[in-house]
Amino acid sequence: MRQMDAAGLAEFLRGRREALQPEDVGLPRTARRRTTGLRREEVAALSSMSTDYYARIERGNSPQPSEQMLAAIAQGLHLSLDERDHLLLLAGHQPPARGGLSDHVSPGLRRILDRLEDTPAEVVTELGETLVQTPLGVALTGDTAHLSGPERSIGYRWFTVPASRSLYAPEDHAFLGRLWVSGLREIAARRGPGSRAAHYVELLTSSSAEFRDLWSAHEVGLRPAAYKRFQHPELGRLELSCQTLVDPDQSHHLLVYTATPGSESHEKLRLLGVIGSQHLSE
Repeated sequence: MRQMDAAGLAEFLRGRREALQPEDVGLPRTARRRTTGLRREEVAALSSMSTDYYARIERGNSPQPSEQMLAAIAQGLHLSLDERDHLLLLAGHQPPARGGLSDHVSPGLRRILDRLEDTPAEVVTELGETLVQTPLGVALTGDTAHLSGPERSIGYRWFTVPASRSLYAPEDHAFLGRLWVSGLREIAARRGPGSRAAHYVELLTSSSAEFRDLWSAHEVGLRPAAYKRFQHPELGRLELSCQTLVDPDQSHHLLVYTATPGSESHEKLRLLGVIGSQHLSE
């Protein structure tokens, strides 16, 4: 293991924090703001950690942070891949190999997501693993970004967590099952043996008879419908268009859900923005 450069790590974090403005990371700017760049508590909140923990790292008097904590800080500070790798090296960790499946959302994609405050949106990997969501994205589909392991993938949950299907219109279930399997087959062939996709195939083959039946059909080339029909537990049916922005360097997809103006789904989407992730019954 490499030795941590605590002073260099602290200096790098301070420099990146002070270079960012609140609007750069989707935060409001208060009228009487004296801090240059972001506050430490803001970075900590963006990184889902305590202010005290982050402050100790930035002061250079903390134990070696884990790779998971550094990845969270890299996302919170909107670091590029090169900057993330530099952060890991300063902390004494070896950066992951490039070219594989990455969980690090690019700053450009993250900046777009931060500006979609009034829209359900999420960034997912090619395997349907949710990496980050807008608040309305959480209100629409639930908090899936904080799941871990294979269950982060919507396709994996489809065949292993039956309750996950309740979010979608029942008449679409058969097609969606075929769609997930078709996509996984294409990704597994592209990534090859030993990939995360190949691992998911192994897990699902051993645990789901339905998956085995669909996998044996060797179906490829299926693509999502123009509209997704959600069955929200409080608002009922929503028919939403899903627009996709692709980051080809990391095989990430930004999914943005909108409704036709004047439609019933448009009004329900507006109501979803009012209630957020709170239940109407509360």
